[in-house]
Amino acid sequence: MAKQERAIRTRRAILEAAGAVFDEHGYTSTTIAMVLERAEVTKGALYFHFPSKESLARAVLDEQVPFGSVPPQPCKLQEIVDMTFVVGQRLLGNALLRGSVRLAVDQETPAGVDHGEPFLQWARRLTTLLEVARDRGELLPTVKPPETVELLVGAFTGVQLMSRALTGRADLGDRLAVLWKHILPSIAVPGLLPALDARADRGLRVLAASPEWAEEHTEERTEERAAS
Repeated sequence: MAKQERAIRTRRAILEAAGAVFDEHGYTSTTIAMVLERAEVTKGALYFHFPSKESLARAVLDEQVPFGSVPPQPCKLQEIVDMTFVVGQRLLGNALLRGSVRLAVDQETPAGVDHGEPFLQWARRLTTLLEVARDRGELLPTVKPPETVELLVGAFTGVQLMSRALTGRADLGDRLAVLWKHILPSIAVPGLLPALDARADRGLRVLAASPEWAEEHTEERTEERAAS
Protein backbone atom coordinates (compact mmCIF):
# COMPACT_ATOMS: atom_id res chain seq x y z
CA MET A 1 0.00 0.00 0.00
CA ALA A 2 2.82 2.42 0.85
CA LYS A 3 4.44 1.74 -2.53
CA GLN A 4 1.15 2.36 -4.33
CA GLU A 5 0.58 5.59 -2.43
CA ARG A 6 4.08 6.80 -3.36
CA ALA A 7 3.38 5.97 -7.00
CA ILE A 8 0.11 7.92 -6.88
CA ARG A 9 1.84 10.93 -5.31
CA THR A 10 4.70 10.78 -7.81
CA ARG A 11 2.33 10.56 -10.76
CA ARG A 12 0.33 13.49 -9.44
CA ALA A 13 3.46 15.57 -8.91
CA ILE A 14 4.52 14.90 -12.50
CA LEU A 15 1.08 15.78 -13.87
CA GLU A 16 0.90 19.02 -11.91
CA ALA A 17 4.39 20.01 -12.98
CA ALA A 18 3.61 19.16 -16.60
CA GLY A 19 0.39 21.15 -16.45
CA ALA A 20 2.27 24.21 -15.24
CA VAL A 21 4.97 23.90 -17.91
CA PHE A 22 2.49 23.26 -20.72
CA ASP A 23 0.48 26.27 -19.58
CA GLU A 24 3.52 28.52 -19.55
CA HIS A 25 5.25 27.33 -22.71
CA GLY A 26 2.76 25.41 -24.87
CA TYR A 27 3.31 21.90 -26.20
CA THR A 28 6.08 22.54 -28.70
CA SER A 29 8.36 24.49 -26.38
CA THR A 30 7.86 22.19 -23.39
CA THR A 31 10.60 19.62 -22.79
CA ILE A 32 10.80 16.61 -20.53
CA ALA A 33 13.75 18.28 -18.80
CA MET A 34 11.51 21.22 -17.84
CA VAL A 35 8.94 18.88 -16.34
CA LEU A 36 11.60 16.93 -14.44
CA GLU A 37 13.01 20.10 -12.95
CA ARG A 38 9.57 21.35 -11.92
CA ALA A 39 8.40 18.01 -10.51
CA GLU A 40 11.73 17.24 -8.81
CA VAL A 41 11.60 13.58 -9.79
CA THR A 42 14.02 11.33 -11.62
CA LYS A 43 13.83 10.62 -15.33
CA GLY A 44 13.15 6.97 -14.50
CA ALA A 45 10.18 7.90 -12.31
CA LEU A 46 8.69 10.05 -15.06
CA TYR A 47 9.15 7.45 -17.79
CA PHE A 48 7.68 4.76 -15.53
CA HIS A 49 4.37 6.62 -15.65
CA PHE A 50 4.65 8.42 -19.00
CA PRO A 51 6.83 6.93 -21.77
CA SER A 52 6.80 10.10 -23.92
CA LYS A 53 5.89 13.76 -24.00
CA GLU A 54 2.83 12.87 -26.04
CA SER A 55 1.59 10.42 -23.41
CA LEU A 56 2.17 13.06 -20.73
CA ALA A 57 0.17 15.61 -22.70
CA ARG A 58 -2.66 13.12 -23.18
CA ALA A 59 -2.75 12.48 -19.44
CA VAL A 60 -2.87 16.21 -18.68
CA LEU A 61 -5.72 16.64 -21.16
CA ASP A 62 -7.58 13.75 -19.60
CA GLU A 63 -7.60 15.51 -16.22
CA GLN A 64 -9.61 18.49 -17.44
CA VAL A 65 -13.23 17.39 -17.15
CA PRO A 66 -13.04 16.03 -13.56
CA PHE A 67 -12.14 19.55 -12.40
CA GLY A 68 -15.73 20.49 -13.24
CA SER A 69 -17.14 18.10 -10.66
CA VAL A 70 -19.65 19.77 -8.33
CA PRO A 71 -22.07 18.49 -5.69
CA PRO A 72 -25.32 17.23 -7.26
CA GLN A 73 -28.19 19.71 -7.31
CA PRO A 74 -31.95 19.01 -7.42
CA CYS A 75 -32.05 21.44 -10.35
CA LYS A 76 -29.81 20.08 -13.09
CA LEU A 77 -29.57 23.45 -14.83
CA GLN A 78 -28.08 24.86 -11.63
CA GLU A 79 -25.62 21.98 -11.57
CA ILE A 80 -24.50 22.82 -15.10
CA VAL A 81 -24.15 26.48 -14.20
CA ASP A 82 -22.11 25.48 -11.15
CA MET A 83 -19.74 23.38 -13.25
CA THR A 84 -18.82 26.31 -15.45
CA PHE A 85 -18.21 28.62 -12.51
CA VAL A 86 -16.19 26.01 -10.62
CA VAL A 87 -13.95 25.42 -13.62
CA GLY A 88 -13.57 29.17 -13.96
CA GLN A 89 -12.62 29.50 -10.30
CA ARG A 90 -10.19 26.59 -10.42
CA LEU A 91 -8.47 28.01 -13.49
CA LEU A 92 -7.23 30.84 -11.28
CA GLY A 93 -5.20 28.58 -9.03
CA ASN A 94 -4.75 25.15 -10.58
CA ALA A 95 -1.82 24.79 -12.95
CA LEU A 96 -2.80 21.29 -14.06
CA LEU A 97 -6.21 22.50 -15.21
CA ARG A 98 -4.67 25.53 -16.92
CA GLY A 99 -2.20 23.27 -18.72
CA SER A 100 -5.00 21.01 -19.89
CA VAL A 101 -6.96 23.97 -21.23
CA ARG A 102 -3.86 25.35 -22.97
CA LEU A 103 -3.25 22.00 -24.67
CA ALA A 104 -6.88 21.73 -25.74
CA VAL A 105 -6.63 24.95 -27.77
CA ASP A 106 -2.98 24.61 -28.82
CA GLN A 107 -2.96 24.04 -32.57
CA GLU A 108 0.69 22.91 -32.48
CA THR A 109 0.05 19.69 -30.58
CA PRO A 110 0.92 16.66 -32.73
CA ALA A 111 -1.52 14.19 -34.23
CA GLY A 112 -0.81 11.73 -31.44
CA VAL A 113 -2.35 14.10 -28.90
CA ASP A 114 -6.10 14.37 -29.44
CA HIS A 115 -6.77 17.85 -28.11
CA GLY A 116 -10.38 17.56 -29.18
CA GLU A 117 -11.13 14.82 -26.66
CA PRO A 118 -11.83 17.15 -23.70
CA PHE A 119 -14.44 18.97 -25.79
CA LEU A 120 -16.13 15.64 -26.55
CA GLN A 121 -15.98 14.60 -22.90
CA TRP A 122 -17.53 17.89 -21.82
CA ALA A 123 -20.23 17.52 -24.47
CA ARG A 124 -21.16 14.01 -23.35
CA ARG A 125 -21.27 14.95 -19.68
CA LEU A 126 -23.26 18.14 -20.15
CA THR A 127 -25.66 16.57 -22.63
CA THR A 128 -26.54 13.88 -20.11
CA LEU A 129 -27.27 16.51 -17.46
CA LEU A 130 -29.27 18.65 -19.85
CA GLU A 131 -31.36 15.66 -20.90
CA VAL A 132 -32.18 15.03 -17.25
CA ALA A 133 -33.08 18.72 -16.91
CA ARG A 134 -35.39 18.36 -19.92
CA ASP A 135 -37.06 15.27 -18.46
CA ARG A 136 -37.65 17.17 -15.20
CA GLY A 137 -39.36 20.02 -17.00
CA GLU A 138 -36.59 22.58 -16.50
CA LEU A 139 -36.16 23.40 -20.21
CA LEU A 140 -38.25 25.12 -22.82
CA PRO A 141 -39.74 22.60 -25.28
CA THR A 142 -37.71 24.02 -28.17
CA VAL A 143 -34.35 23.19 -26.53
CA LYS A 144 -32.28 20.44 -28.13
CA PRO A 145 -29.66 19.38 -25.56
CA PRO A 146 -26.83 18.43 -27.97
CA GLU A 147 -27.10 21.75 -29.84
CA THR A 148 -27.26 23.78 -26.62
CA VAL A 149 -24.27 21.93 -25.17
CA GLU A 150 -22.12 22.56 -28.26
CA LEU A 151 -22.95 26.25 -28.03
CA LEU A 152 -22.17 26.32 -24.31
CA VAL A 153 -18.84 24.49 -24.61
CA GLY A 154 -17.76 26.72 -27.49
CA ALA A 155 -18.88 29.88 -25.72
CA PHE A 156 -17.12 28.94 -22.48
CA THR A 157 -13.90 28.22 -24.38
CA GLY A 158 -13.99 31.58 -26.12
CA VAL A 159 -14.92 33.50 -22.98
CA GLN A 160 -12.12 32.01 -20.91
CA LEU A 161 -9.57 32.58 -23.68
CA MET A 162 -10.60 36.22 -23.96
CA SER A 163 -10.45 36.60 -20.19
CA ARG A 164 -7.01 35.00 -20.12
CA ALA A 165 -5.70 37.34 -22.80
CA LEU A 166 -7.10 40.52 -21.28
CA THR A 167 -6.94 40.04 -17.51
CA GLY A 168 -5.20 36.74 -16.77
CA ARG A 169 -8.70 35.36 -16.10
CA ALA A 170 -9.25 37.77 -13.20
CA ASP A 171 -12.63 38.77 -14.67
CA LEU A 172 -13.70 35.28 -15.79
CA GLY A 173 -16.47 35.04 -13.18
CA ASP A 174 -17.99 38.30 -14.41
CA ARG A 175 -17.80 37.15 -18.02
CA LEU A 176 -19.46 33.82 -17.17
CA ALA A 177 -22.25 35.67 -15.37
CA VAL A 178 -22.87 37.68 -18.55
CA LEU A 179 -22.79 34.52 -20.64
CA TRP A 180 -25.44 32.84 -18.50
CA LYS A 181 -27.51 36.03 -18.39
CA HIS A 182 -27.95 35.61 -22.15
CA ILE A 183 -28.23 31.82 -22.32
CA LEU A 184 -30.55 30.94 -19.44
CA PRO A 185 -33.63 32.88 -20.66
CA SER A 186 -33.38 31.07 -23.98
CA ILE A 187 -33.34 27.56 -22.49
CA ALA A 188 -34.95 27.59 -19.01
CA VAL A 189 -38.67 27.69 -18.30
CA PRO A 190 -39.55 31.19 -17.05
CA GLY A 191 -40.64 30.05 -13.61
CA LEU A 192 -37.20 28.60 -12.91
CA LEU A 193 -35.17 31.69 -13.76
CA PRO A 194 -35.51 33.55 -10.43
CA ALA A 195 -34.15 30.53 -8.53
CA LEU A 196 -31.05 30.01 -10.69
CA ASP A 197 -27.84 31.43 -9.22
CA ALA A 198 -25.40 32.59 -11.90
CA ARG A 199 -23.69 35.42 -10.04
CA ALA A 200 -20.01 36.03 -10.70
CA ASP A 201 -18.82 34.55 -7.40
CA ARG A 202 -20.84 31.35 -7.74
CA GLY A 203 -17.77 29.14 -8.26
CA LEU A 204 -16.05 30.47 -5.16
CA ARG A 205 -19.17 29.89 -3.06
CA VAL A 206 -19.72 26.35 -4.36
CA LEU A 207 -16.14 25.37 -3.56
CA ALA A 208 -16.20 27.07 -0.16
CA ALA A 209 -19.41 25.27 0.78
CA SER A 210 -18.13 21.79 -0.08
CA PRO A 211 -14.31 21.60 0.17
CA GLU A 212 -14.38 18.02 1.49
CA TRP A 213 -16.55 16.84 -1.41
CA ALA A 214 -14.27 18.48 -3.98
CA GLU A 215 -11.14 17.03 -2.37
CA GLU A 216 -12.59 13.53 -2.18
CA HIS A 217 -13.52 13.51 -5.85
CA THR A 218 -10.12 14.84 -6.90
CA GLU A 219 -8.40 12.09 -4.92
CA GLU A 220 -10.71 9.43 -6.36
CA ARG A 221 -9.85 10.55 -9.88
CA THR A 222 -6.12 10.52 -9.12
CA GLU A 223 -6.29 6.96 -7.79
CA GLU A 224 -8.31 5.81 -10.80
CA ARG A 225 -5.69 7.23 -13.17
CA ALA A 226 -2.80 5.70 -11.25
CA ALA A 227 -4.45 2.28 -11.28
CA SER A 228 -5.22 2.39 -15.02
